[in-house]
Amino acid sequence: MKPCIFFFVFLSSSLLFSQDHSHQSNGALSFPDVPGYKTLTTDFHQHTVFSDGSVWPNIRIMEALRDDLDAVSMTEHLEYQPHIKDIPHPDRNRAYEIALAEAKNHELMVIAGSEITRDAPVGHSNAIFITDANKLIHDKAEDAFAAAKEQGAFVFWNHPAWYPQNPNGNPKLSDFQKERIKNGELHGIEVINDGDYAEEALALALEQNLTIMGTSDIHGLIDWHFKEEGHSRPITLVLAKERSKASIKEALFAGRTVAVFDDLMVGKAENLNPLLKASVQIESATYINNTSVLQVKLKNNTSCDLLFENEMPYTFYSNAPVFTLKAKSSTTLQIKTLEQKEVLTLKLKALRAYVAPKVHPVIEWQVNVKSN
Repeated sequence: MKPCIFFFVFLSSSLLFSQDHSHQSNGALSFPDVPGYKTLTTDFHQHTVFSDGSVWPNIRIMEALRDDLDAVSMTEHLEYQPHIKDIPHPDRNRAYEIALAEAKNHELMVIAGSEITRDAPVGHSNAIFITDANKLIHDKAEDAFAAAKEQGAFVFWNHPAWYPQNPNGNPKLSDFQKERIKNGELHGIEVINDGDYAEEALALALEQNLTIMGTSDIHGLIDWHFKEEGHSRPITLVLAKERSKASIKEALFAGRTVAVFDDLMVGKAENLNPLLKASVQIESATYINNTSVLQVKLKNNTSCDLLFENEMPYTFYSNAPVFTLKAKSSTTLQIKTLEQKEVLTLKLKALRAYVAPKVHPVIEWQVNVKSN
């Protein structure tokens, strides 16, 4: 690297991750709670120099704080250790310990985890909520999964459509993985990994009742890998009973998650539909003078744009039937109800959301009309 470039990178990193730790970011990820649950933002697949990543674990914590995440995990490869000559670490819990120390004065929860890394048909899987990564190192993959189960870990299948292991780009549920599911040793599947959404993985999640996951699988810098390219970090929204590690673990095993990347939201209907409903707030509803044109002002309570299509029997006036509700912004729909109503059922199809392959959820809101 040329000296001037090195100085720029060093200076940028120093400013971004200074000891002041302001952790302010315009790209903070935000989603509303749903009835009965808190919506927590998480990323449970990240790498550092303690496996094949490019940054120290404390950087991962700083990035998560800037994105306003609630919980993260450092999931270093147990078997794949390309930096081991430069950073020897006989204790495979080291990345977690450094990350935990960096987060100690913040509300960010750090979950212990590791990645079990094998060739197909075993593939790669993350075990989180483990107690000792060293005890997951075994010659036989079956023993590694059994050890994770013994520690009470939540285990999910990573990048199932990854073409180096599945050349056609489609996930294949192997006999090994079927056995792990049967034994209660595999509980989730990444439907979104990095920038890839695999609808075949969503089909497997629904078929096998696996928890739907979305992760960054970050190796470099979040800012450079995602944000410089105009993207936000892929995450898993966890619908937890309270903001705690125990509640996150309970929610993951119960399957209460939604995977998110940019404006794409993927989840089981029982999780995604309430989230979408809570994401849109009806701010006002009044008729224009003595007309039957109803003005309904909507506010997007999330950090991502929402794309909707009109599913009502009524058409719009001065609005396209397909429209975008910008993140953290409001827009006004003009609906031709033909006659003035006291109550209207607003019915919209969420076009960037999936509850099954190629199936968009349709959400309804009751709109109470204010009399003029």
